Amino acid sequence: MSMQIVEKSGEGLSKVYSVTVPASELATRFEARVAEVAPQMNVKGFRPGKVPAAHVRRLYGKGLMGEVIEQALNETTQKILDDNKLRPAGQPDLKPTSDMDKVIAGGEDLAFELAVEIMPEFEPIDPASIELVKPVYKIADAEVDEALAELAKQARTYEPRKGKSLKAKDGDQLLIDFVGTIDGVAFAGGTANDAELVLGSGQFIPGFEEQLVGAKPEDVVTVKVKFPEDYQAAELAGKDAEFATTVKEVRAPVDAEADDELAKRLGLADLAALKDLLKSNLEGRYANSSRFKLKRALLDVLDSKHDFALPPRMVEAEFAGIWQQVQADKSQGGLPPEDADKTEEQLQDEYKKIAERRVRLGLVLAEIGRKNDVVVTDQELNEAIVREARQYGAQAQQVFDMYRQRADLQASLRAPIYEDKVVDLIFDKAKVEEKEVSKEELLEEDDLPEGYGG
Repeated sequence: MSMQIVEKSGEGLSKVYSVTVPASELATRFEARVAEVAPQMNVKGFRPGKVPAAHVRRLYGKGLMGEVIEQALNETTQKILDDNKLRPAGQPDLKPTSDMDKVIAGGEDLAFELAVEIMPEFEPIDPASIELVKPVYKIADAEVDEALAELAKQARTYEPRKGKSLKAKDGDQLLIDFVGTIDGVAFAGGTANDAELVLGSGQFIPGFEEQLVGAKPEDVVTVKVKFPEDYQAAELAGKDAEFATTVKEVRAPVDAEADDELAKRLGLADLAALKDLLKSNLEGRYANSSRFKLKRALLDVLDSKHDFALPPRMVEAEFAGIWQQVQADKSQGGLPPEDADKTEEQLQDEYKKIAERRVRLGLVLAEIGRKNDVVVTDQELNEAIVREARQYGAQAQQVFDMYRQRADLQASLRAPIYEDKVVDLIFDKAKVEEKEVSKEELLEEDDLPEGYGG
């Protein structure tokens, strides 16, 4: 392809090339394209494959010329990257400098500027030279027993009250029928038979459950309540209502025993198996916290050990994302207290630093990954898409199909998997020393601005 490429400027990581593709070259390609599509065209009044080229040009010329120009732009961009051995950081930016209408009409050369930001060249730290301390917490048996007791509490059953007093207490379960009315008229959804209600559970609207404390079987209680102003059914919001409530049974809670029976009810072989499961669940939680702390420490090391020029547009895009979140938090009054009294300028300054840190860490991890041939496999990506889609319940299939079709969505899932694989690779090669800590130490928040470790 005959064209002129001139490097106009090359400041740091930004390079700008001006490119000219002669009109004659575009015309040749256009004619070739017309000759290619004419035989496949079906146009009214012509036999298939017999549409004259002039007619094709008149009907479809503009669209075909558009295709030719787009192909020329793509080829030129690729050629510049290949010839100059450039690794772009993000999409190159194309700015036409010719009158595009005239170019499409075939009367002017195609001229444009290509601005490309390139990846910085740097030597990343050798993972084997990194030393880290991993905080770990060893679970005490008492903690497993506590979790077991909590589980037994959740698995409690309810038996009808016996003995002298049958009055309902807080925590009892009532079996009730009720009819709700507003101004004497029953309303939709306000009537139920054999409803089970645990007093104090907050299942019903505020004020309802308290009025049934002390009720006995066969009592009829008129419960008077006001629907909350923000109630989801607009026609009931803020209205006064009465519920004629018949108490059919008062049942007291019976705590489940932490025994083999409980384990079997939960689908496990015996109590020992249940304890093992609880223990491994807890260990999994603490292992995640350990890894999170270790990764935080690693990112701090990587950040402090590298200093190189960052691609400006990459930093700007990262900052724009963070700043949008800050503005959203601010409008909802959700800025962290330490940020609340800072000026706009101070905040921008700090979050710009966070954006730079994130870009720097992203580039360092990508470079270590590249040197060690880390890749995200199709299978790993597929599993991530399935996991993501499952969260959408009934829409799962639509979400799955959408991810299969869109490269940008796949990239958003691929990035964290890639990062974790590189981080694991570094953990494998680095010198990691374990240090036993208390549960509080392991779970305490690190005082770093939000997003610093992201």
